[in-house]
Amino acid sequence: MLKTLVTGGAGFIGSNFIRLALKNTQTKVINLDKLTYAGNLDSLQDIEDSSRYSFIHGDICDATLVQDVLAKHQPSMIVHFAAESHVDRSIDGPAAFIETNINGTFSLLEAARKYYLELNGDRKATFRFLHISTDEVYGSLGETGYFTENTPYAPNSPYSASKASSDHLARAYYHTYGLPVLITNCSNNYGPYQFPEKLIPLMILNALEGKALPVYGTGENVRDWLYVEDHCQALLTVLEKGLIGEKYNIGGHNEKTNINIVETICDLLDAKRPKANRQSYREQISFVKDRPGHDKRYAIDATKMKRELGWLPKETFETGIEKTVDWYLDNLEWCRRVTDGSYRRERLGTGI
Repeated sequence: MLKTLVTGGAGFIGSNFIRLALKNTQTKVINLDKLTYAGNLDSLQDIEDSSRYSFIHGDICDATLVQDVLAKHQPSMIVHFAAESHVDRSIDGPAAFIETNINGTFSLLEAARKYYLELNGDRKATFRFLHISTDEVYGSLGETGYFTENTPYAPNSPYSASKASSDHLARAYYHTYGLPVLITNCSNNYGPYQFPEKLIPLMILNALEGKALPVYGTGENVRDWLYVEDHCQALLTVLEKGLIGEKYNIGGHNEKTNINIVETICDLLDAKRPKANRQSYREQISFVKDRPGHDKRYAIDATKMKRELGWLPKETFETGIEKTVDWYLDNLEWCRRVTDGSYRRERLGTGI
């Protein structure tokens, strides 16, 4: 049976990927996760008893542990999600982002290189290392244009700089050592099991609790939104059909301003969970000081994914956001459990 080592599989995208991989493939999944504040095994309760799933509590920066995991489990591929991923947190504390996203990726690549050298025949020919990254490495767009796979890197936050560094390391291990690396850069993900510090779940939960809905600056910053299950299917497609050494941009074709996102969430909650006084949740919107170095616009050109691999997202933003709001309304207890006390939905990333 094929085996897939997933790093960071208890996080938002990783847990959704594991669930989809177990459903749509015959692979066995080994989940290696440090279980930081944003990684929680509650996100995998529905598959934790599967005979094709196992969990290892560990840090990708621990080179000895990673080497031991590879030697013991002999995976056919590595899917690398593990990363510190929140821009605001990177502004307040960049050191953790350097440690995990750069040093951790180096540790994993180096262990994979040594492991790959020992493989033979078909096992060597079919081995893959998939490095998952972000469109934020490209910097900020003006009012027109799109990020392509050839867009020069211009990261503007400690988070995006650390991810750009890890992208370059992954690319270098392909070109220097022949490690069969694939790289993907995705737009903003949303959907079930996202930690409540990110925009969409934060707005949903704050709205329900009668708290302010903080919108940075004027709310006109634009992001391309990608439903998480569409992203995970794209990753499975890259693993199956992608060419070694290539990178692929994955986007949802859904450009929205931040204020539009928040207003849409308010309107859905007005319909699905109306207030007793019938006032709109929009009245809780509050504009706050902008994030330092806040990129104006991101937009992905995912033409390569469609042309070469035949992938397109299934969800529009309208269908995806309604599914997302419904999921959070049905899973408020999960939100309570994963917020362990270290984060209370306070403002982060002021640079102070």
